[in-house]
Amino acid sequence: MESHDESGRPILCVNNCGFFGRAETMNMCSKCYKDTLLNKEQDKLVAASVESLVSGGSTKEVVNDGAIDLQVGNVEVKTKTVSAEISGDSSTSETLETKVKTGPSRCGTCRKRVGLTGFTCKCGNLFCAMHRYSDKHDCPYDYQAVGRDAIAKSNPVIKADKLDKF
Repeated sequence: MESHDESGRPILCVNNCGFFGRAETMNMCSKCYKDTLLNKEQDKLVAASVESLVSGGSTKEVVNDGAIDLQVGNVEVKTKTVSAEISGDSSTSETLETKVKTGPSRCGTCRKRVGLTGFTCKCGNLFCAMHRYSDKHDCPYDYQAVGRDAIAKSNPVIKADKLDKF
């Protein structure tokens, strides 16, 4: 289904990839045409995300003679705070602040290092293999009350009327 020029020869792709193009695809082969459409969609998404960043308030955009300067405020991530200032003169400064690590994980009863093999109890503490059961570490968690509440929720009391209503 390729198009032909005036002399009757097939039209080659304008991207010089070696395949034949068609008039419907702007004289490009199907692969190059899909790539250009994909690039256009990505450009639209990038423009929309930059616009949303600019309207977010923490980012300032200054346009000077065709050059765009972006100044990004503090961005907080789960484990670290990142401050970055990006400007058009290719000077980038970043300040990283990481949270202080609390130390190795230890058993709540015997203070033995447990690492990845520790067991977390329902009371919220971490224990070794020997103290993981509630009777071994004097667990304050009330298993009976939780069990009673679960049974009460799953088995509601149903009462029938004593008299038939007319």
